[in-house]
Amino acid sequence: MAARITALHGRSAERDRLESELHRVRGGDSAVLVLRGEAGIGKTSLLEYLAERATGFRVAQVTGIESELELPFAALHQLCAPMFDLIEALPEPQQQALHVAFGHVSGAAPDKFVVGLAVLGLLAEAASKQPLVCLIDDAQWLDEASAQLLGFVARRLLAESVLMVFAVRELAAEKLLAGIPTLRLEGLADEDAAALLADAFPGRLDRRVRDRIIAETGGNPLALLELSGQGKAELMGGFALPAVGSGTLHDHYVHRIRALPEATRRLLLLAAADPAGDATLLWRAAQSLGLQPDAATPAEEEHLLWVGSQVRFRHPLVRSAAYAAGSVDDRRTVHAALAAALDADTEPERQVWHLAAATTAPDDEVAAALADAAGRAESRGGVATTASFLQRSAVLTSDPGLRAERALAAARAHLDAGGYDAALTLLAGAEADAVGDLQRARVDLMRGLTERAARSGREAPVALLRAARRLEPLDLRLARDTYLDAWGASLVAGGLAYDDGDLTTVSNAARSARPAPDGPPPGDELLEGLATLVTDGTAAAAAGLRRAVTSFLGAEVPADDFLHWGVPVANAALSLWDFEAWDSVSTRHVDMARSSGALAPLANALNAHRVVALWRGDVERARDLGDEEQRVKEVTGTRRASYGDLFLLAYQGHAAEAVPLLAAAADEATVRGEGLGLQITDRAAALLHLGLGHYSEATAAGIRAAKGNLGPFTAQALPDLVEAAVRSGATATAEEAMDRLTSYTDVPDSDWAAGLRARSRALLSHGEEAERWYTEAVERLDGTRLRFESARSRLLFGEWLRRERRRAEARGHLKDAFEEFVAMGADGFAERARHELLATGEKVRRRTSDTLNDLTPQEDQIARMARDGRTNLEIGGELYISARTVEWHLRKVFGKLGINSRRELGQALPPRRDDRRVGAIG
Repeated sequence: MAARITALHGRSAERDRLESELHRVRGGDSAVLVLRGEAGIGKTSLLEYLAERATGFRVAQVTGIESELELPFAALHQLCAPMFDLIEALPEPQQQALHVAFGHVSGAAPDKFVVGLAVLGLLAEAASKQPLVCLIDDAQWLDEASAQLLGFVARRLLAESVLMVFAVRELAAEKLLAGIPTLRLEGLADEDAAALLADAFPGRLDRRVRDRIIAETGGNPLALLELSGQGKAELMGGFALPAVGSGTLHDHYVHRIRALPEATRRLLLLAAADPAGDATLLWRAAQSLGLQPDAATPAEEEHLLWVGSQVRFRHPLVRSAAYAAGSVDDRRTVHAALAAALDADTEPERQVWHLAAATTAPDDEVAAALADAAGRAESRGGVATTASFLQRSAVLTSDPGLRAERALAAARAHLDAGGYDAALTLLAGAEADAVGDLQRARVDLMRGLTERAARSGREAPVALLRAARRLEPLDLRLARDTYLDAWGASLVAGGLAYDDGDLTTVSNAARSARPAPDGPPPGDELLEGLATLVTDGTAAAAAGLRRAVTSFLGAEVPADDFLHWGVPVANAALSLWDFEAWDSVSTRHVDMARSSGALAPLANALNAHRVVALWRGDVERARDLGDEEQRVKEVTGTRRASYGDLFLLAYQGHAAEAVPLLAAAADEATVRGEGLGLQITDRAAALLHLGLGHYSEATAAGIRAAKGNLGPFTAQALPDLVEAAVRSGATATAEEAMDRLTSYTDVPDSDWAAGLRARSRALLSHGEEAERWYTEAVERLDGTRLRFESARSRLLFGEWLRRERRRAEARGHLKDAFEEFVAMGADGFAERARHELLATGEKVRRRTSDTLNDLTPQEDQIARMARDGRTNLEIGGELYISARTVEWHLRKVFGKLGINSRRELGQALPPRRDDRRVGAIG
């Protein structure tokens, strides 16, 4: 499956052209453009980009459907139906023609010219109220009547404020759309194609393989995305055999290749077997097979292959077909030739890979060479390459015990690379070959880890706890590491864990396990601290957790340990309410996972790191990390709640969108047995309703989120529950939550913990005592990078001051809170702050993060000129647009800024785009 990509790579000239056409239409003109190019070249992406950029426009979209080719006016109906409320503005004959054409009434077949005029009039009427963008995708599949009429309309648009853009595959429909300006799309430039591949495949890319793929696809974005999902090992290290595919085009190429002379077929097979496209290696190996340079001529004449400084196939399908056209014996022969042609001193990994591909029966010498090369290959291609080498090594190993050992190592590498199915397949073989209790226990361990990474349900903690107990008499060091894995799995299962795998059971088991004989390494300190956190509370665990976090942030922890346990270390820092350590651990975990190509740890690291970004108020960074997280999850098949997505919904404060999505997320987490995901969903719901002032709903969600003991995650839910319960009149619930919060925040030297504790106490206090606690909360949290919590504290303090009739003092805190919420995109809380400001007598317009950047450059310019006293005629004369267009722009400005007249522009205009602060309050 191709990865989902949200960013548009390259296409700067094409984007500039589309922006230019939008600018023309904003000025009152009309414009028409046809995008032409092959399938997958990016036409639809450019239409989507145009729709996103069309701020202030009405956007009408039509997609040609092949199955509707024989239905007259089908596409035209797609375009016009949403505008039919405007039909009364058309002359009666045109109204009748449209009604008949669309089957609303019966009658004689309408004159196409009249229908065309009616469509033109309807679009002009719609554009008179709001500029109009019409996007027609897959125009090659438009029914003939619609295609003719849309071409008719396109050629007659002049000054109606309509932009019409067609997207047409190849040269189809060129005759129908002849005479209309055309923008022909070619493949992406090499730099942009490389960026797209890097975006689609979140791991290290082998440069030679990347360049070959870009050349063979011609920079076609869809082809690049499809190939990015076909094989981690090839993309990351260049170690993979060509996929032997199927399909009409693939089979066509196979038949063409089999019709070539034998020497040419053999040369094509040799070229296909080397993923790097190394021409020097090709000719060296060809010489050993008795192939001469002229063997390439028939393939070049058929435009299947070009050999210059590099070897390039016409298309990746040709490479696959060339490999498929060879027999099994022929494939082994060419791999052996390539292995012999490679220099063992300079490229030992490539040599042993080809040697292994030439070997079918078990061969211990080759298997050992593969195992030795696996570690070196990781530095070149990442963990996916290591997995590929180890898996092949296991297949070629004759001794069952050694084969099981190598299969276990390969399964571990596949797990880190996100290859969960491959890992489980290897574990089945390892289980059959295992000799002794230790190997069998390690199979149990790896199966539990794989299940946890892939599905994160309630089965994983039970399996890992069982494996830890089984390992304890066999390998104490590994057993204690497994207890830590079981603790993490049990935390994720949360309140949905089975009784024999819940967090208390796992924590008690871990604390009762024998200590390691050689002193506690950082992993042991981490295990002891986290287990103690659950069994005895924060105060008892704090010192051990601090030692563990310090050790992991120091230099004494191996990189593999940090990669494996980065999330529980981050949870330890969160338990200490140490934001700086939480951020540092999370950042390092993401960086290490990226650099190693370990996609499974990267998915978890990104999930956690997004929440850190949100807590410091960096919403754009959280969104970018979310895009990366989604791509990694698509590549690995990971099924787990995205905590950043849930909190982002709560931040944005749009109930109509958020409530059903949060409910769906809760249902999905329940089905997966992911109790932590369910708890995060409840926390997000509580936060959403707090921002909206729905305190009863926030209390109900907060009670669910605070149930049980999930360590720092339960602790984080309690301040919200205190606030919601106080505001909804549930004082007893608030006081109980306050008692629990006091216990959870019993850590030294944390302004975060002390600030939230003070804020919560203030909510339960009155008079001078409340003011003292609010003041402390603001001072403590202002000293951190926790922008969201700081702004919430100022909001609550301002609300309290207003209710104490201290309006002037309240305004300062409320203004600061409002501006911070708007800047962070926390629209629900921003609206709550706005209402409080209005109650103090302050003038403040309704603003959300979305409206800050909604003014187009022209709208911004017109608004500022109007603010400075220019008339519509003066503005139009200076900007070369009509006074009517100026008036239209000003109406849009007023709507976006929530004002009614020019007199309000002085206060309402936002700062210019390069200003750092946002929000405007009079």
